[in-house]
Amino acid sequence: MANGKKKSYDPGDGQLTNNRKALHDYIVLEQYEAGIQLSGTEVKSCRARTATLSEAYVDFIQGSAFLVNAHIAGYDHGNRFNHDTRRKRRLLLHRKELLKLSIQVKEKGCTIIPLRMYLKHGLIKVAVALCKGKSHEDKRETLRERQDDMDARRAMRGDRNL
Repeated sequence: MANGKKKSYDPGDGQLTNNRKALHDYIVLEQYEAGIQLSGTEVKSCRARTATLSEAYVDFIQGSAFLVNAHIAGYDHGNRFNHDTRRKRRLLLHRKELLKLSIQVKEKGCTIIPLRMYLKHGLIKVAVALCKGKSHEDKRETLRERQDDMDARRAMRGDRNL
């Protein structure tokens, strides 16, 4: 490097995993960016894109936020130092954000779910969202709106196969 700066390796857009089921099952009210406390083999496994957030949620234990039920597969070369795949992992949020979220979960009956896990400046971050659950009718309405949008786009494009 001519300018003396190290070039960081960032494969692709930095997205490690995505919770596609979340937007189908929940209405997102607010989003937050949180750091996550991981062990060494968990970081290597996440960078290999073997994490799953589909059944994960955030729980408050003694004033701290923890990511529960997120699956990070064991690292191939981790041998006896490998991690537990479904352990609770601490989320790193500001104190004011923690207080605000815990109050809304207790009083409003909302839930906090992870939306995606990604790399930002070499650190692994989790986008978490304060959500309300959708009813069965809301899910059907969302599917109906999506289908109507697709039909309108086809009609504008001039597709004959409606």
